[in-house]
Amino acid sequence: MPKITLRDDGVTIACGVCGTEFVPVGRKRFCKPACRQAAWRERHPVPLPPLPSRAPRLATVYECPECAARYLGEQRCEQCSVFCRRIGPGGPCPHCDEPIALADLLESAIPPVLPSASRRQQPAQHRLGGQEVVVH
Repeated sequence: MPKITLRDDGVTIACGVCGTEFVPVGRKRFCKPACRQAAWRERHPVPLPPLPSRAPRLATVYECPECAARYLGEQRCEQCSVFCRRIGPGGPCPHCDEPIALADLLESAIPPVLPSASRRQQPAQHRLGGQEVVVH
């Protein structure tokens, strides 16, 4: 009967990052420290910095609720003479010089959703064995 070894250090394995064949010593999974560090950085990505909760008024984008015109730092619509709602921090677009909010540029930013009467939480409905059960 052949002897089953749990560890065979004489065999080469592929590096977990670059794929280079090497002879492992102990529990090594990477050929060099740079590959080990690259694997750690891949497993622990740096999170994006959060959007500021409040920006100075001059760096805040406002939108008129009636005509949808956007203003940078101006809280009142010049044409409609109504107060605008705050969109968030932003600045002028480098191409067209129109005000643009950071939330428009970042795909990960989700605009706040105000609860409305149509979005009230409905009781969950489940089907168990052909019978309909309503969970409150």
